[in-house]
Amino acid sequence: MTRESVLQGAATIFVRDGYADANLGDIIEEAGVTKGALYFHFGSKEELARGVIDSGYLRFEAAAESKMDRRSPALETLIDLSVLHVDMSETDSVVRAMFRLLVEIGDYQGTEHRPYEIWQNNLQELAARAADEGDLVEDVDVHAVSLLLLEQAMGARIMANALKATERLAEQTGAMWQMILPALVPANKLEYFRQFVERRLRLQS
Repeated sequence: MTRESVLQGAATIFVRDGYADANLGDIIEEAGVTKGALYFHFGSKEELARGVIDSGYLRFEAAAESKMDRRSPALETLIDLSVLHVDMSETDSVVRAMFRLLVEIGDYQGTEHRPYEIWQNNLQELAARAADEGDLVEDVDVHAVSLLLLEQAMGARIMANALKATERLAEQTGAMWQMILPALVPANKLEYFRQFVERRLRLQS
């Protein structure tokens, strides 16, 4: 489909050049479409960028839903989602562009979705379930936990881009878990979850 070709080509250029420096001529060339075909679907660079955000968001959500199986312990799911963020950032250019554009476009949303709010709500729901399952310490603030995890994921991505060290995203995610798990997890479960993080990141790599 032409629209999908445009989105894929745009994602490649937005990842390479960023929102400010990307130009529609390069996107047209990368997508292998005509100027008319691009403008048939998207009226401006901003509209196109928001289309990439929406497409990347839907791709990421579809993959995340497969992880959010209520039969799995919620803390394991939280860890799996952080690894999914790393994995899809490396393997799916539309998702990678989505994460970059959410910051660079300035208002953290696409045309139809407000990803940060949805992600924070999902993480808070999982943190609350993890607390009910006894995998978090007593009286933990699940709202603070969900914000911390979202802030780490997005902050690590910004720093990786700024320092041109995106290959270290998995390493930074593992280091984050190893630092915060002792504050979140009861002592008798700490070693299990430390090893769970290591196993998941080994599988990702």
